[in-house]
Amino acid sequence: MPKETEVLRIVGREVTVSNPRKVYFPETGHTKIDLVRYYLAVADGALRGAGGRPMALKRFVDGAAGQPFFQKRAPENLPEFIRTATLTFPSGRTADEIVIDDAAGLAWVVNLGCIDLNPHPVRAEDLDHPDELRVDLDPVPGVPWDHIRLVALATREALEAVGLVGWPKTSGSRGIHINVRIEPRWTYPEVRRAALALARDVERRVPDIATSKWWKEERHGVFLDYNQNAKDRTVASAYSVRPLPDARVSTPLTWDEVPTVEAEAFTIDTVPARFAAMGDPGAGIDDAVGSLEALLELSERHEAEGLGDAPWPPNYAKQAGEPPRVQPSRARRPPTEYDPGRGEGGGPPPDVAAERAAAVAAGDPNAGLPTEWAGSRPTPTGRRKSTIPVVEIARAEHKDEAMAGFERWKARHPGVVGFLEPADVLVDSMRGRSTTWTRVRVNLIHVPEADRPGQEPLESDYDPWAGMDIEAWQAATSGSRARRPTPKPKSTKAEPAPDPGE
Repeated sequence: MPKETEVLRIVGREVTVSNPRKVYFPETGHTKIDLVRYYLAVADGALRGAGGRPMALKRFVDGAAGQPFFQKRAPENLPEFIRTATLTFPSGRTADEIVIDDAAGLAWVVNLGCIDLNPHPVRAEDLDHPDELRVDLDPVPGVPWDHIRLVALATREALEAVGLVGWPKTSGSRGIHINVRIEPRWTYPEVRRAALALARDVERRVPDIATSKWWKEERHGVFLDYNQNAKDRTVASAYSVRPLPDARVSTPLTWDEVPTVEAEAFTIDTVPARFAAMGDPGAGIDDAVGSLEALLELSERHEAEGLGDAPWPPNYAKQAGEPPRVQPSRARRPPTEYDPGRGEGGGPPPDVAAERAAAVAAGDPNAGLPTEWAGSRPTPTGRRKSTIPVVEIARAEHKDEAMAGFERWKARHPGVVGFLEPADVLVDSMRGRSTTWTRVRVNLIHVPEADRPGQEPLESDYDPWAGMDIEAWQAATSGSRARRPTPKPKSTKAEPAPDPGE
């Protein structure tokens, strides 16, 4: 039976949509063709956020309710209207990522199963100097929505104090994003330094509801995720539909809307009419280009006051000047006793980078070496008592399974539950190579010490690498997030040839 397709003519180009009636949002009934038509209705705004930038593909081939996989490398047989740009990642590997320039490109990526758009903060013409600083306001569980709005307004004040203009939008999930257009003069590490200085300044302005602390167990209120400005990090761009049951949209706002905005008001059904009626509130972003000099001066003052670098994400080489990369609750010794990082510029130490470059020059384009080497992670010595009591509850492939394990844990410890605050429940979305899994931990800091349960066997103990040939994966040449390790054979016995009629 032939596959159903629909051919669209968009800006003079033909785009074929396969399985157009496939339901992508089961609760609302929206199909793939509905998603394509949505993006065409808001194309000018969506391209302002994602156009001309290399983009990682986050593909939901089974719709919003399915598990996505990440694909960095551009698919083969690209249409002539899709460009590519070659990016180099912290691992040392490279990938040709797609770049879209028009509405036909939007429709093409949606046909691949992309629900939201995840561009890098650089233009394809200059991949080393971001032209966008991104402020990601990420609330810890239990934070009221009004606190997120208040932190957004405090961020606006902090930006104005250093001569920058912020352009707010709902994240489409739990938070608010504020994008800042900047001159493409600074490197990724410099932009990240500026974002960290901004996060600390906002924390100073509203300390009861904002935090710049990286470790979840130390956070409260709304976290300003400065690490979204590290190289290879992406966020959902303006007008992205998010993979939530109500098909919510990451929607640009005016600052006058922020004090009363409700994120659930913006969906695949409501945003096109809003766009047609008022246009794009973020339309002026490219005319408001600013300088990072004042934020970098603020960073220097912070350093003079003893506030140095803050932790990088775990998949980055440990950097020179970075504090110990260990959760406070798992610290075994004073910070000064941990080996210092040696990475530079968000990448590995110079000697490791040189080995990597030599391997690439010798013909190995995927010579991404591990990000660990002598001195890149602490080695255990004498133990000291942890200052933050955290227990791990569950690891599961899906969030609902992990939370079900948490509910069973609570049923066994009813006397503990009343002491827990929303921020004490640490739910982490952990990245595998091409999918995510969920970890649940509990910070017992508010539980009387005598009543704190110890670490118990996990309610569920999911291993994302179970049954996978890790050595074969490490030897693979692609390095693409879209490639999963090959399952190990269950038996060494020869398998019979398949019946051609099967």
